[in-house]
Amino acid sequence: MDIGWIIVPAVIIFYLLASIKILREYERGVVFRLGRLLPQAKGPGIVFVFAPIDRMVRISLRIEALEVPGQDVVTRDNVTVKVNAVIFFRVIDPRLAVVEVSNFLYATSQLAQTTLRSVLGEAELDELLSQRGKLNVRLQSILDQHTASWGMKVTLVEVKQVELADQMIRAIARQAEAERERRAKVIHAEGEYLAAEKLAMAAAVIQQQPAAIQLRYLQTLVEIGAEHNTTIVFPLPIDLITSMTQILNGSKKIGVSAVAA
Repeated sequence: MDIGWIIVPAVIIFYLLASIKILREYERGVVFRLGRLLPQAKGPGIVFVFAPIDRMVRISLRIEALEVPGQDVVTRDNVTVKVNAVIFFRVIDPRLAVVEVSNFLYATSQLAQTTLRSVLGEAELDELLSQRGKLNVRLQSILDQHTASWGMKVTLVEVKQVELADQMIRAIARQAEAERERRAKVIHAEGEYLAAEKLAMAAAVIQQQPAAIQLRYLQTLVEIGAEHNTTIVFPLPIDLITSMTQILNGSKKIGVSAVAA
């Protein structure tokens, strides 16, 4: 009898100690009592789980980072690319995360893979490369809508890397080079156009003041002399050459007329 009075309290004390569970600040305990889900999740802190009547499932409320493996995607313009992404989500309702889906991590991974292929397959290659932020927002919206019933919240979706074939990379490089050449030619043509406008304005001013051309001659000589060059280039007016050419042509015509007479 003395041993029985010692064993029974010891067993009770051991059972009570084993029933004590400590949940961290970011953890919640979903408890099933006789197979029925309790209305509220327990934690954080000290909770009592009386086995085998109770069974507790620990759920973390921290943000989880789930990497989506590389997926072969055919874009709308029939270009095959390999894309991988990363999803950031957290559990906001532990009860739904346990009851509504058997493994919410695996289910989210599979849903992310199929959504990534379907959404990126509707976009063109240029959109995939230049408007990645827009596609990320669309992916997040679709995943968040489907996982809300599982008690989860998708906070961010990012397309990490887009792998292209070597031939496509070379084609894109040639396209970028041609685009830069086109921009360079347009900029050069615009510069020539502006320079021509300024020259026309300067010619109009000089035409109103003929003495201005002489001042330009003198200024040019001063600039040449300041460099201490041994060779001096004296600018000759084009009008003078034109006048001399006309005079010479007139003299030739007069000589030809005299010979003919």
